[in-house]
Amino acid sequence: MDIDKISLWNDALGSIKVAVSSAIFSTWFSQTHISDVSQTKERFLVEIGCNSSFVKNTIETRYFGLIQDTLVKTLGKPCDLTFIIKGLPSQKEGGGKTLAPLFETKEEKKEERLDEEFTNILLKARIRPGHTFENFAVSSSNQMAHAAAEAVAQSPGKAYNPLFIWGGVGVGKTHLMVSVAHEVLKRDSEIKVYFCTGEDFTNDIVEGIRNKTTQAFRNKYRKLSILLVDDIQFIAGKDSVQEEFFHTFNAVTSAGGQIILTSDKPPSEISKLEERLRSRFEAGLIVDIAPPDFELRCAITQIKAKEKGLVLEMDQVQLIASNLESARKIEGFLVNLLTQVKIKKVPLTSELIETSLGKGVETNGKATKKTPEEIFDTVSKYYQIGKRVLLGESRARPVARPRQVLMYLLRTELQMPFEEVGRLIGGRDHSTVMHAVDKITQLASTNVQIREDILGIKNRL
Repeated sequence: MDIDKISLWNDALGSIKVAVSSAIFSTWFSQTHISDVSQTKERFLVEIGCNSSFVKNTIETRYFGLIQDTLVKTLGKPCDLTFIIKGLPSQKEGGGKTLAPLFETKEEKKEERLDEEFTNILLKARIRPGHTFENFAVSSSNQMAHAAAEAVAQSPGKAYNPLFIWGGVGVGKTHLMVSVAHEVLKRDSEIKVYFCTGEDFTNDIVEGIRNKTTQAFRNKYRKLSILLVDDIQFIAGKDSVQEEFFHTFNAVTSAGGQIILTSDKPPSEISKLEERLRSRFEAGLIVDIAPPDFELRCAITQIKAKEKGLVLEMDQVQLIASNLESARKIEGFLVNLLTQVKIKKVPLTSELIETSLGKGVETNGKATKKTPEEIFDTVSKYYQIGKRVLLGESRARPVARPRQVLMYLLRTELQMPFEEVGRLIGGRDHSTVMHAVDKITQLASTNVQIREDILGIKNRL
C-alpha cells in the first residue's frame, strides 16, 4: 500500500491544530514531518522526523498520545509511533508539493493580511503589529494566562471582564494583552480599541484638567469597546486619577466593553489602591505569569531569532536559554548577536555566543545595582560554604564548582574584567577565571543542576 506521507501528515496536522494552541502548534509541530510509513499485518508503523533532539523529546513526551490518536483516525487502523532526529527534506515530493506547505504559506498569508491599511489601524490603537498569539511561546508557566487571553479574544466583554494579568518584568504580560487586541481587530477593524499605560492615562487626565478638555478625555476613553491598560499599579495613590479610572471602568464595562489590565503584582498587593477599584479588578479573572522555565526560554529564543533572521542550531538555542533568564534579556542578547554578525561580519558560531555570554553583555538596558559583596554572600549562603573556604585553595568538587559559579556571576552580572574577578577571588590568574566562566556557560546548557543553581542564586539576588 503506497501512502502519501505529505498528505497524511497535513491531514493529521489539521486535526492537531484544533486540539492545541496556535503558539504550541507553531513552536513544536512546525518542526516535524513523517519520515516513513510502513504496514505490518493490521498495524501501521509511522516514523516522525524532528529537526532536533529538543523538539523530539518534547513532542514524544507531551504529545505522543495526541499524535497517535489522530493518525489512527486518519489511517483507520492501529498504528505505532517512533520518533527520530531528521530535518525537513528540502526537495519537493508528491507532484510538486513541499513537505509542509502549511507552515510556508502561513507566514506568507499573515504578511499579506497585515497590509499597510491594517498596520495603520493597529498603530492608531497603539498596538504593536508584531505582538500576536502566533509568536507567543507557551509553557506551564504562562499556559493559564494564554488560555484566558485567547478566550477573551474570542468573546470580548463576555468571557472574563476585567482580565487582570500580573507578573515580573519581561515575562510577556504586555505581549499577551496586545495579542487580544490584534486578534479582535483582525476580525473587525471597526472596533474601538485603545492601548495605554497607567502613566499615559494619568498624563491625559492632567492634560485635560490643564487645558479644560476633560470632556474630550472622557469621550476618548469611555466610548471604547476594548481598553488595555499596562502597569495599572501606576495610578495607585493618585486620588483624582483613580476617581476618573473608576468611572471609565464602569462606563466601558456597562456598555459591554472589555477591559484588560497588567501589573507587577495582584490587586490585593497594590498599596494605596482604592478599595472600590480593587473589588472591581478582583471581580474578573486574575492570572499570573511566572518567570519562563528553560523549555519556554528555548522556544522564545527560537521565535525571536527567527524574527531577526538569525539561524541558530538547537545547541546554540539551549546555550542562550540556559544563561539568560528572561525574554527581554534574550531579545537584547540576540540584537547584540545580530549586530556582530551583520555589521562586524563575524560568523555566527557557538564560540561567539559563549564569548558574548561570558562578557556579560548588557541586555536589559539598565545598569546593575548588585555589588560583589552581595554576590559573595548569596553564593556562600546558597551553597552553605564559608567565604574563607570559597576563596581558598581547595580543589574538591563541592568547593571548586561553587567557586566557578561565583566567578561566572561576577563576570556576567557585573561585567567585571577577568583580572578583577581573579583578584577578588583569592588573587587568581585571569586565565583561571576565563576557564571558569567558559565552563559554567557551557554546563548551564547541559547540566540541569547548574542551571537551577544559577537561577536560584539570581532569584535570591
